[in-house]
Amino acid sequence: MVLRTNVKLNFGLNVMRKRPDGYHDIETLFVPCNEFSDTLEIISGDDYSRTSASLFARYQPDTLVQGISEDGRLMITIARAEGVDWNPLSDLCAKAYLLLAEDFDLPPVKIFLEKTVPVGAGLGGGSADAAFTLKALNELFSLGLSTSRLSEYASRLGSDCSFFIWNRPMFGTGRGEILEPFDLDLSGYDLKVLVPEGVSVSTAEAYRGIAPRCTEAGATGDLKDSLKLPVEQWKGRVVNDFEKTVFALHPELEAIKESLYDSGAVYSAMSGSGSSVFALYKK
Repeated sequence: MVLRTNVKLNFGLNVMRKRPDGYHDIETLFVPCNEFSDTLEIISGDDYSRTSASLFARYQPDTLVQGISEDGRLMITIARAEGVDWNPLSDLCAKAYLLLAEDFDLPPVKIFLEKTVPVGAGLGGGSADAAFTLKALNELFSLGLSTSRLSEYASRLGSDCSFFIWNRPMFGTGRGEILEPFDLDLSGYDLKVLVPEGVSVSTAEAYRGIAPRCTEAGATGDLKDSLKLPVEQWKGRVVNDFEKTVFALHPELEAIKESLYDSGAVYSAMSGSGSSVFALYKK
């Protein structure tokens, strides 16, 4: 099974409060985006004759990594033009397989992942890969998991993984794993997403110095109400709280945002806690 994943954009991101467990409560609107994608292939262990050799033939050995689980039931190969500087067995795709294997008698599998989504861009590429892995395993091996159950598994892998199970506009609260559908019609707008080369922002870096909006448990912000306004009224209302800390570290990102407004965008913002900046233009 070969899948092309997609990424997400955050339309507004409010950091509400620090939680006792060390995470933060947030409010955000997750929106699917097809501007970037990874390629994911999962092959059952009883069919080792099929591989993604053609996909990976164009990669040099130093841009490929491979890992095999201790029990030999999972082999994962990751390719990335810039190289892979993480343990493949710690990749969220591998963790997705191992998580389901705790509850189901999964057969051995090979996972091939071609990473082309920029890392550290706030687009949720790794979370998407994990969610698509869960959905693929559910389908391949007829596990019978509902979307809600898959979402529960995904929430154990990462804060925004659950969104990619639903993969439609969803308003997220809690760590981002509490989701509710949100009606959003952007048919009258063109989207542009920019990720400057060489700029990567870690989540820890983005949170460093962030000032939560409130301390009261259960307090809510006004993001949902602001998102119901016409897009032309979002500027200054639908904001990403990470822009303050990230723009201070990477002023070129703020310059990109301003250039998008100068070029006629009706709304522009940074996505997530990373280095991507997007804009909406009236058609």
